[in-house]
Order: sequence, then C-alpha cells, then structure tokens
Amino acid sequence: MVKEHVLSHKELHEEAADDRVMFGFWIYLMTDLLIFSVLFATYSVLHTRTLGGAPGSALFSRPLALTETLILLTSSFTCGIGMIMARQRKQAQTLVWFGLTFILGLAFLSLELREFSAFIHEGHTLQTNAFLSSFFVLVGTHGLHITSGLLWMGITLGYIVKRGLNAPLVRKLAMLSLFWHFLDIVWIFIFTIVYMGAYT
Repeated sequence: MVKEHVLSHKELHEEAADDRVMFGFWIYLMTDLLIFSVLFATYSVLHTRTLGGAPGSALFSRPLALTETLILLTSSFTCGIGMIMARQRKQAQTLVWFGLTFILGLAFLSLELREFSAFIHEGHTLQTNAFLSSFFVLVGTHGLHITSGLLWMGITLGYIVKRGLNAPLVRKLAMLSLFWHFLDIVWIFIFTIVYMGAYT
C-alpha cells in the first residue's frame, strides 16, 4: 500500500511538472504570435512602399506559393498522424510519419530559399525598399521558425531511435506538433495576405 501511495504521489508530481512545462510552452507560442502580428501589421503598412520598384504582383509566383502551401498543409497532416501514433506508443509508425513531416518541411524550406535567392539575384533585396524589407523579415522569420522546427524534429527522432518512445519523448513530440501546426496557421496568413493579397 505504501509503495502504491508513493508511486501515485510521484505520478501526480510528474503530471504537475508536465502541466507547468506545457503552460510555459503555450506562453512561448503566444509571444511568437505577438511577434508575427507585429510583422503582419508592418507589412500591411509598407507593402505599397516600393519607391517605384516592382510590386508584389510582378515578383510573386502564385504557383510557387500554392505549392509551398500544399506542402506545408500536407506536413501538418502527417505530423498529426505521427502524434496519434506516438500516443499509441507505435514507435515505427511514429518515426515514419514524423520522418515524412521532416522531408516535407525540408522541401518547403528549399522552395522558400530558392524564391529568396531568385529575388536577390534579380536585385530585389532587403535594402531595395520598405516593401521588400517587410516581406523578407516576415517570410524570413517564418522560415527561421521552420528551420528550428526541423532541427527540433531531427534531434527528437534521433532520441527516439536511440532510447525508444518513452513518455518524456511523447510529451516533447506533443509540443513539437503544436509548434508545427502553429507555423502552418501563420503560413496560411502569409499566403493569403502577402501572396494572394498582392493581386487584389
């Protein structure tokens, strides 16, 4: 009886600790949301300040933006399936689904970098005008978040391969999944406001 009481007390302590960690992570997401809100507001004010240069409608490729969107939406789906597998402690399936998420995230990031590279090669840089400055900062900040998410995902999957799918790693995957879905939502706003908004 004493042993059972000690175990249940330990489990309650761990659950309380997990709740604090998750609460802290939600606070982090809220601060990130504030950062992106400021960047969106800045872009909304500056997107017409081209100093006589090319507007977004002349620079952006709608097929490319749509492809990026479909890739990221698909990665959000595979991430969700991976999280279901993780909660069921199905290690192999978890690795497969999160592995697909990683590949899709990498594909998205490579397309974004290719777009940035093409703009810079054509002389459309961060210093060209206020429009491009706000564009590069907004979309680039999202790209940096995708990069950090991929690093986080790669390290976590490596730990799963090495240590197995234990409870702490499932919790880490749950936070990673929230982060990834958050980035997906931010991109939907970028796609709508930046890429589609340029043609309205």
